[in-house]
Amino acid sequence: MELEEKVKDILEKVRPQLQADGGDLEFIKLDGNTVTVRLQGACQGCPGAQMTLKMGIERLLKKHVDENLEVVPG
Repeated sequence: MELEEKVKDILEKVRPQLQADGGDLEFIKLDGNTVTVRLQGACQGCPGAQMTLKMGIERLLKKHVDENLEVVPG
């Protein structure tokens, strides 16, 4: 499985948790080690959105895919 497929697989596993809180996320692109995602719904403008990206999504991607990945908002 290539890197982008692995990233998308992890993101799909995270989506139900975000959706349960009225939010969602969209994979935009993988450029080198930078994963760009767009938070949607209740996640847009949420004060905890940056923490969700860094401490939630990025942490999972580093643990399960590649420790050099970085998640940025798109």
